[in-house]
Amino acid sequence: MLIQLAIRDIVLIDKLELHFDQGLSVLTGETGAGKSILLDAFALALGGRGDGGLVRHGESQGQITAVFDCPMDHPARRIASDADIDVDGDLILRRVQVADGRTRAFVNDQPVSVQVLKAIGGTLVEIHGQHDDRALVDPVTHRAILDAFGGLSREVQAVVEAARQVRDARHALHEHRKRIEKARKESDFLRHAVEELDKLAPQPGEEESLAERRIVMMQSEKVAQDLNEAYDAVAGNSSPVPELSAAVRKLERRGAQAPTLVEPSVKALDAALVAIDEARAALEEAIRASEYDPKELEQTEERLFALRAAARKYDVPADELAALRQRFVEDVAAIDAGEEKLAGLEAALKDADKTYLAAAQALSAGRKKAAQALDAAVQAELPPLKLERARFITDIQTDETSRDPGGFERVEFWAQTNPGTRAGPLMKVASGGELSRFMLALKVVLADKGSAPTLVFDEIDTGVGGAVADAIGQRLARLAQRVQVMAVTHAPQVAARAESHFLIAKEGVRGSDRVATRVIPLEAAPRREEIARMLAGATITEEARAAAARLLEAAAH
Repeated sequence: MLIQLAIRDIVLIDKLELHFDQGLSVLTGETGAGKSILLDAFALALGGRGDGGLVRHGESQGQITAVFDCPMDHPARRIASDADIDVDGDLILRRVQVADGRTRAFVNDQPVSVQVLKAIGGTLVEIHGQHDDRALVDPVTHRAILDAFGGLSREVQAVVEAARQVRDARHALHEHRKRIEKARKESDFLRHAVEELDKLAPQPGEEESLAERRIVMMQSEKVAQDLNEAYDAVAGNSSPVPELSAAVRKLERRGAQAPTLVEPSVKALDAALVAIDEARAALEEAIRASEYDPKELEQTEERLFALRAAARKYDVPADELAALRQRFVEDVAAIDAGEEKLAGLEAALKDADKTYLAAAQALSAGRKKAAQALDAAVQAELPPLKLERARFITDIQTDETSRDPGGFERVEFWAQTNPGTRAGPLMKVASGGELSRFMLALKVVLADKGSAPTLVFDEIDTGVGGAVADAIGQRLARLAQRVQVMAVTHAPQVAARAESHFLIAKEGVRGSDRVATRVIPLEAAPRREEIARMLAGATITEEARAAAARLLEAAAH
């Protein structure tokens, strides 16, 4: 509920801070005292349209702060949390209105967009007036209101889920049909491509391997000549090995005569012979590796050129030819198996549609039953509100071809204001006073069906008096047993039933020729005097005071 409202520098309000409790609170005062200003400021804090003209003359900006105490599981906290706002403690909505028309919005002192502020405010407060174009008179909300009244949340969720399944099944069928149609158009090309790639049988990495082998074979002839020359120098007729070997043997025979002279030389010559032998072995291996069959080069080139030609033809790197072949195979398989899969997807869509139909029909039955109960409940509230000749009608239009997540129905609240007249949408056939009383009857019936925790009624008793005003007061008091209710009223019968009474008045500002709006909480005696003023007008008589006392006493019982 709303626990505090603070306003700074808005029109005639320089500084104002109000505290509210549960139950019914009324705001009264003479015409022009500033009641509308107060509500306009409150609406601004809830995300309403900004207007630089609201800023008090001479000031650069105005500010409105509304503090709410609501349960931790309230939707307002979820919306705030989704916007990364700290939701511990009270929810504090603040709006700064700049004189140039710009506004800034804050929730718990964190900057937010006006859209977020409006979404949060909409779950906390509903404002109803004679010319209000939101809340219950908005046909967009009527279906949800009927579902809430009928306790149809389970049926609604079943339809939402069934609609999702229909949508998914329809999408899957549509996508498969597109693929089949595309594949059919390319069928001849695909089959030829698969046949060609099957014969080619490309492998990942094959092109690089073939290119390297081709380079080696092409260079082998020149390299082989040099290798053979080197080999001949090491192991051919001109090889130094025989002479070196003979020299080693001679030195070894002389070794006993002069060992210190011979042994180092023998070791060095042995090392040279070993190195020459290693060189010979390496050259032999290189010569063997350089040997190739000219046919192998021809075959390698043919394979390499075939891979590259296919890559150019299908506009993919050669390494991706194998993957392309697999895709083509799958597309051909989709053509061959497409009809069978298509039949399965069509059956799945048919099953999903049957499920939706059953869920939507169950919801429709629940809505029709709930509509009858809602009409009867609202109708019972109308006679005391001087609408005894009127009828409230929940108009339901059904389209069973629809697969909307909300079901088959379009729901709108209608009214017939007098017998013999044409029934029609509430906003079109009801006058301002009738509309506000219809809304009051609806709110009484719907108060415990997802209503916002704070309801504001702006002069819904305009143009009525006596018994009708008392009936309005009774219903506002009944509403206030379940939600917080605030009412701007000119009816003493309504004011007498309030638990909190605030007087709105204009006062001169000391030391200035300006006036400012003040809001004064009224206790027993001042409250009786204000209700007497509402009864008598400018001149308050003793009879009016006595009548006010009787109203207060009657309301207390």
